[in-house]
Amino acid sequence: MKKNTKFFAIITTLLVTLLVAGCSNNSSSKESKQLTVSTFGLATKQMTNDVFKPFQKENKLKVKSQFGDSSSRFTQIEHNPNSSVDVIELAQNNAVAGQKKGLFKKLDFDKIKNFKYLSKEQQKLAKDTNSVPYTVNSIGIIYNPKTVGKITSWDQLWDKKLENRIAIPDISTTFGPAMVYVASEHAKTDVTKDDGKAAFGALKELKPNVVKTYSKSSDLANMFKSGEIDAAVVGDFAVDMIQGAAPDVDYVVPESGTYANYDTVSILKNSKNTEAAYKYIDYRIGKDSQTVVAGSDSLNNAPVNSQVSLTRDVKHMTFGDVAKRAKLIDFNYVNKELPTWIKTWNQTMN
Repeated sequence: MKKNTKFFAIITTLLVTLLVAGCSNNSSSKESKQLTVSTFGLATKQMTNDVFKPFQKENKLKVKSQFGDSSSRFTQIEHNPNSSVDVIELAQNNAVAGQKKGLFKKLDFDKIKNFKYLSKEQQKLAKDTNSVPYTVNSIGIIYNPKTVGKITSWDQLWDKKLENRIAIPDISTTFGPAMVYVASEHAKTDVTKDDGKAAFGALKELKPNVVKTYSKSSDLANMFKSGEIDAAVVGDFAVDMIQGAAPDVDYVVPESGTYANYDTVSILKNSKNTEAAYKYIDYRIGKDSQTVVAGSDSLNNAPVNSQVSLTRDVKHMTFGDVAKRAKLIDFNYVNKELPTWIKTWNQTMN
């Protein structure tokens, strides 16, 4: 009787072990088959061909994509944390807000092999927000020299000859807060010292020159092409796209400097595909991928991986000299002020 009991105990243990192993293997297999990524909608074809397809091939899994602007996609996950999205790429201000709202998984940076090739500043941002920066962009002025002459400084946006001729990013967009900083700089005041009071005074002075506060950079291409505007404040990632539609326009980053934004990648807290998500983050900041997407015929993404060296002309990218002149925005401060700024912006500009 004791032998039988012992025999059945051994068989039971083996069955349980096999069952657990089977479940584990099934879970691992299921996790590695598909990954849903939410990302920017500016260059969907290039993103699919240059990032998603090679990542799928290398890791033998399927990527489902969701495209759109950063703010609207952030709002979607904020209101639906149980969405099917595993990984989300966001502008820095949304990444800061997402971390505060507890939307992201706490990252284990030992699982990201290429993390060591980021700068100390970039690594700190990643650790503070659980969002890994994969590119940096900044703003400049795009303009038609045939109609407005040469533009070299931010202050020229306030010139009366540009009345009803310019477009600026709306406050709710990635570079909306940067426009407040530019206005504060024009007013010769530190925006953090008066919570934007002088900046909005300067924006009120700028209003006669503003045709539109835009939400999508792609709108600028048609506006330049139709002659509706002659100048705009724009992120460098959109310059090549605009010049493709309006070849006569030039782009300048004033010598006084610019304002930078990191685009980041995070794993959503409720993602069931964590293993594949870590692979995606590592791939996104890897040398090979960063080199490909830095191409002017690709996403024109400025690399953050220190192993990447670029030999082509990088005048439309936050890299080299432009990167040295780029100032960081305190998005913890901005996000705290943003509700008030949005209200004041609408009263001032709209």
